[in-house]
Amino acid sequence: MISDLFAKIRRAFGDYAVDKRLLQEAEISKLPGFVAEYLMTEFSMNYPSDWLERLRDFVKRHYFEASEKEYVKHMLVERRKIAIIDELRIWVDLEAGEHRGIIPTIGEVDVRVPADLARKYQMAMITGMWGLIELEYSPDTAKRGPNGELLENPVVVVGFKPFQAPTSDPEILRDARQYFTLDEWLDVLLNTVGYNHSAYQTVEKKLAVLSRLLPIVEENTHLAEFGPKATGKTFIFRNVSRYTRIIVGGMISPAALFYNLRTGIPGEVAVRDAVVFDEISKVRFPNPDEIVAKLKDFMESGQYERGKQRVTSGCSIVMLGNVEVEEREGAYVPVEDFTYILPKPMRDSALIDRIHGVIPGWVLPKIRQARYHLSQGFGIALDYFSEAMHTMRKESLVGEMSKHIEVAGNITIRDERAIKKMMSAFIKILFPNLYFDNRELEIVAEFVVEMRQRVRDWLHKLSPGEFPKDTISVTVRS
Repeated sequence: MISDLFAKIRRAFGDYAVDKRLLQEAEISKLPGFVAEYLMTEFSMNYPSDWLERLRDFVKRHYFEASEKEYVKHMLVERRKIAIIDELRIWVDLEAGEHRGIIPTIGEVDVRVPADLARKYQMAMITGMWGLIELEYSPDTAKRGPNGELLENPVVVVGFKPFQAPTSDPEILRDARQYFTLDEWLDVLLNTVGYNHSAYQTVEKKLAVLSRLLPIVEENTHLAEFGPKATGKTFIFRNVSRYTRIIVGGMISPAALFYNLRTGIPGEVAVRDAVVFDEISKVRFPNPDEIVAKLKDFMESGQYERGKQRVTSGCSIVMLGNVEVEEREGAYVPVEDFTYILPKPMRDSALIDRIHGVIPGWVLPKIRQARYHLSQGFGIALDYFSEAMHTMRKESLVGEMSKHIEVAGNITIRDERAIKKMMSAFIKILFPNLYFDNRELEIVAEFVVEMRQRVRDWLHKLSPGEFPKDTISVTVRS
């Protein structure tokens, strides 16, 4: 029997309500959540009697893991034409005056893309787009040198069907919000991003999970999250938005992160809504001084320079790390200094001060069994929700927050800016219709202040002379 909450979600969102349990199907769960939900909606509308069977078959035939790269290339050579589910990113080769595509599944970064296809799908040149990519192996049409050697990639993108919502209008969220209390809406959002709300029984835990959305919905909102393993630190960033990029440990070059001077391709910070450093302790930089300096400049101003290029971006920076915890008085608390979770080049108080808040990942349960920790009912369709959050980034509510809250204590400009930016982001997702009372605002404001207070406490521990021990407080104006 469907619960009252899930029935209410179906009434309020209609076609934009999705049964999240279907995402746990093995063949579907391999895909990013927003892609899987788009396909679920499309197949259920077109094939109502046997849509799930058809969808499973479609994914089996067209989606491949990175480990299958050579097999996919073999099929391409043998069959000459194949269609794969992947992300297409298009860039422009100015010397040749032609378009090129990046196809992660086959590991190619310069496949040929017809100009008319690039014009039709312009977002593929800005952030990249997920869809069904039709590839043709066509060495006969590739340019060759005087000795017959290939001068360009023999692979051509001959067709593309994007997987994305038909609308990004946040009005659907605004209209539906009036039918839910704050407690209910927290549960709606938890199910939307794939979690079982019953596993997160306190407001603190629910806000901790949902604070992972703040960098996605508010420009230049920089966060860190530290917690035990298996608490789902990357789950939201990987499944909720196609505008994020997760970098898992390893070596990161300035070209990949900021700007490639050789190819002229902007880096991830230039084109993403959020760049997420997962397992931050394992991140390595070939030129640490350059990257950390540019990160500090960007996190402060939203701009950076590389070579002759000056880039302005709304990208948010997120740092995720595992921390040792122990149980005290029935709750888990971190027992490891945050500083040493960061790689050495990033253990800089000036960089840490630019982190707006720390998400308390240690208060969240480990995700062990799907039936306990993953959604068991309905939530908002992720492809729509993702696009709505992307649209909401265009307008900040920092000025609006100045009317409603007053930050007190021995605070800095960075403290106040950080708190108001995080408040702006929370208001967008929790109160998209901008209707809230003082009690509701106080709940959110107190959680946000705690997020910033953790940064201040961290700085004091790192450099007590420069950062005295101070307590931040917030007052909600009537």
